[in-house]
Amino acid sequence: MTAVNTMSAPANNLCIVDDDEAVRRSLGLLLLSRGYAVQTFASGEAFLEGADLQRAGCVIMDLRMDGASGLQVFDALRAQDSPLVVIFLSGHGDIPMAVEAVQNGAFGWLEKPCNDERLLDTIARALQQAGEIGARRQARQAAQALWDKLTPREMQIARLVAEGKPNKQIAQELAPLEQRTVETHRAHVFAKLGLANSHQLDRFLREHAL
Repeated sequence: MTAVNTMSAPANNLCIVDDDEAVRRSLGLLLLSRGYAVQTFASGEAFLEGADLQRAGCVIMDLRMDGASGLQVFDALRAQDSPLVVIFLSGHGDIPMAVEAVQNGAFGWLEKPCNDERLLDTIARALQQAGEIGARRQARQAAQALWDKLTPREMQIARLVAEGKPNKQIAQELAPLEQRTVETHRAHVFAKLGLANSHQLDRFLREHAL
């Protein structure tokens, strides 16, 4: 069950993973009626094989399924550093597992049967978080692409500049490098990264864990 809409990117990556066909159908129809693009999967294995796990979005997933359980699928997503936000659906007896999943990073859990408005509200908040995760990931990838344009020597000097060290001291630490050469490398670093000073460079390295 799939639909195309013009909503934000995370809203176009909304997945339902449940081995109960009736649940998949009812949830899918509800979400489609609200304008969401939806993909449904009858098992955790099918989801892991067929979904785009590296694209920001939301997964509504049953805890207990034939084959891989919801928790096992969640662990697989975490192992792949997936940006997907997970909402678990649980029966009454699964509440302790659902709570544990939230403690381990799931967005939340809803007990079956779930009120439509509560479900939609939870999905909306999960998609907002997914959008934030996606934006941070894009920023990190863009920063990495800029950083990779530097030569190994420029990277070395960039880290020393970010520490606030003057050109003369850097030249001494990297001797026999001349101060003029350090100045040239420093200028190249700022130009390639689009930064103006050592404070911006330090923040750039810290924010993007480079």
